[in-house]
This record gives sequence, structure tokens and C-alpha cells, in this order.
Amino acid sequence: MIADERRSRILRLTEEQGFISLQTLVNDLGASESTVRRDLEFLHAAGQIQRTRGGASFPGDPGADFDARRSLASVEKQLIARRTADLIGDGETVLLDGGTTTLEVARHLCGRSLQVLTNSLPIAQLLMNQPEIELIFIGGFVYPKTGVALGQLSVSALRAIHATRLIMGTGGITEDGLFNSNSLLVETERQMIEASDRFTLVADSSKFGQRALSHLCDLMMVDEIVTDSGLDNHWRQALQQAQVSIEEVAADQALASMADLQSISES
Repeated sequence: MIADERRSRILRLTEEQGFISLQTLVNDLGASESTVRRDLEFLHAAGQIQRTRGGASFPGDPGADFDARRSLASVEKQLIARRTADLIGDGETVLLDGGTTTLEVARHLCGRSLQVLTNSLPIAQLLMNQPEIELIFIGGFVYPKTGVALGQLSVSALRAIHATRLIMGTGGITEDGLFNSNSLLVETERQMIEASDRFTLVADSSKFGQRALSHLCDLMMVDEIVTDSGLDNHWRQALQQAQVSIEEVAADQALASMADLQSISES
């Protein structure tokens, strides 16, 4: 695993868990303790994590964190986001959940004529000055680790709205369905699913076979998933059995898009 891949995974695990120990990271990454320590120091210096005794925690300034984390987004994640944006038609009412991949989707929606609803402060901050986008922010208790509004206030607001499409990430995917690491967030996300005509899941192949704290929904609740070409045949069959449409970003697309993604990262 190269340095950017390790650091991206460290960042995702720290976000999902709030705090993660050094030993857990060593075991998960299959890297030496000294290598993981250097990665933690790098991310700490960049302001993306808070280095603590025995591990790392996710800091509480979500806007800055999400902007900084974008530099570590994998090629696959950015390609997933661009493909997802291509699926969205002009004039749609799109509900965007919080997360690094959905933030990348939002970047590709800039300049589009859309109505966007979101409970994510980083996404709202990104889109608030886009004149073609009608932005509606869904309020509630703002979870400091991610900048996402959740809880009963968010659920009540979601009951009063309707979207043509929901774009959502996930903490993990198994045959039992989708999982996330926060029970309040799961409650809010279930209402997002109820409020939307079509559920588009964005998830790189590393999420498959992973299980988090709280069960969100069954696989059959998902209409389509946009993922990378690392998906194996077992999961293709499982998704097909659940009648989930699969959009895979192929490896040759990734190679052909490297220059485009580099220009996006520098803009």
C-alpha cells in the first residue's frame, strides 16, 4: 500500500470512529509502527487529524478538514464522484448526504442547474455561492467530527421534503446490507431514503465486506451503486440478486482520466 493510500485509509477510519489507536492502524494497514507514526505526523501537520497519545482523533473543524482531505482522495473516489454526477440530470432535486465521496460529487455539480438538499455543512459551504444551484440546508444537531446535521430535528425536516435522487456513502457493505458508525446518523439516513425516489450509493470497493456499528438498510433498498473496478464477482452476483444496478468505473477510465483529475485537484 503506497503512502497516499495508507493516509487516505487512516483519515477515513479516524473520521468514522472519532478516535483510533496506533495498534489498530498497524494491524489494519499491515504496516510497521514507525511507518504509521510517520503517516500520523504527516496528517497531523496538514491539520487533517489530531495526533493523540496512542493514536489519533478526528478534529472538530469540518469545513477545513473536508477541504484538506480532498487532496488525499483516491483516483477511484474522484472518478466515482464524476460518474455519479453524470447520472444526475439537469433540473433534478438531489439530496446529498455528508461524506468525502459525496463532497466530491458536489464539486462536479458546480455550474449545473439543480436543486440540492443537504445536511452537510462542507457541501453547503461549497455550493452556497453557485448561482445555478438552489440550495436547501437540512438543519439539526451538527456532529462535530463530520459537520453533518442529524438527529430528530433533521428527521422532522426530511419528512417534509421530496427528492428525485439521494446520493449517499456508507461505512460498510455486507450481504446483510449497509452500515454506518453513528446510530443518530443512521436514523437520519433512513429518513433520507424514505424521502427520495431513487437511492444512488457511492462506495469504493474497499467498503465491501466491512461492517460498522449500526445497520442502515437492506441491499434491496439501493437502486444503483457507483463503485470502482475492484469489485469482485461475488459482490457483483450479490448486488444483482438484490436487483441493484451497478455502475463500475473501469481501470482504463482511471488511466484516461488522470490528467483531468490532476487539473481538478489544482483548481
